Amino acid sequence: MTDGWLVVVDLQHVFGDEDSPWTAPRFAEIRPRVRRLVEGFGDRVVWTRFVAPGEPAGAWVEYYEQFSFALVPQDARLYQLVEDPGAQPVVTTTTFGKWGPELAGIVGDGPLTVTGVATDCCVISTVLPAADAGLKVRVVTDACAGSGDDDHDRALRVMSLYAPLVELVTTDEVLGGR
Repeated sequence: MTDGWLVVVDLQHVFGDEDSPWTAPRFAEIRPRVRRLVEGFGDRVVWTRFVAPGEPAGAWVEYYEQFSFALVPQDARLYQLVEDPGAQPVVTTTTFGKWGPELAGIVGDGPLTVTGVATDCCVISTVLPAADAGLKVRVVTDACAGSGDDDHDRALRVMSLYAPLVELVTTDEVLGGR
């Protein structure tokens, strides 16, 4: 079994369905790698979900005016995970970043291995605050998908600047070739 916790960020229909305005183009490509990682981490996996708030406030009002399709109930298919988490915990937030008291309460002081979507939004917004809190964080580059390839690459470049707090790795490196 692999050390620490695997955090699977927002593997949801809203980012995977081809007809969604928020589709991550390589979503389907990363799913088999995410499944391998989930298997490798066993019961030390946390899933996250992004959902719209019941009533947007502050800058989110303007955001949801632009993306009104996303103002649906939290249990809508759009926000459901594409994989069954089984008994593994699911952290649901109305923010891009998932690092906070609930996730910290589950994973303790880590280390964390992070995968999911979108590299340039929810992944980076989760990774940097976790690293800032003192956790060692590995980002699985080939098991993350961005809003596009260039955005994915730029986000990875930014996260690489936080070494040694943040390390970029591949699925095979995490799993030792399994």
